[in-house]
Amino acid sequence: MTPPTKKIRLILELRRAGITDTAILSAFESVPRELFVPVAFLDQAWEDTPLPIGHGQTVSQPTVVARMIQALQPDKSVKVLEVGSGSGYQTAVLSHLFRRVYAVEREAVLLQTALERFATLRRHNITAKPGDGSLGWREQAPFDRILVAAAAEDLPPLLWDQLAPDGIMVCPIGEAHDEQRLIRFVRRGGDFDTQDLGPVRFVPLQGGRAGRRLKRAAG
Repeated sequence: MTPPTKKIRLILELRRAGITDTAILSAFESVPRELFVPVAFLDQAWEDTPLPIGHGQTVSQPTVVARMIQALQPDKSVKVLEVGSGSGYQTAVLSHLFRRVYAVEREAVLLQTALERFATLRRHNITAKPGDGSLGWREQAPFDRILVAAAAEDLPPLLWDQLAPDGIMVCPIGEAHDEQRLIRFVRRGGDFDTQDLGPVRFVPLQGGRAGRRLKRAAG
């Protein structure tokens, strides 16, 4: 099967997985996933599967990435914070769907390679830095959307503080070796509504965990 045929098959799989936003489907079609995976896995670049990228990380399964992005309700007039950019694949997709993408990645080597890929693709609306993603990016806050590509034990308090009113955060919640659930949080004043989007498996969110736990609003 040729790469173009594999790409078409993946887009069909995204549709079957419930991805109905045509802008998201177009973004996935526009971003060459083969650019974001190691050479040893090029033959699997358009498969709906996670692939290792080194440093104990993976480039996430496309259907999972698409579900997370669809839950964010993409809007080209707002900015998004991405925690855990990894190889940069998800970041590049986000750059087609939001006005500005701010990305934080704790592995500087991965980030440097991702930046080179963004330059190759001429994705000029991405700003990225190395660091502890659990701290967010306070200088650029508040964010209308926050996407966390690592599992937290509970709602990350410092990221919550950087979410704008009525903003949306999508984050895997759960222990590293227990069940994780993908949760969509919508900020409602000092509380939040939640939606459980189903089981997922992510590497744990590294860094500071201290902070208040928030009382969840019904929803």
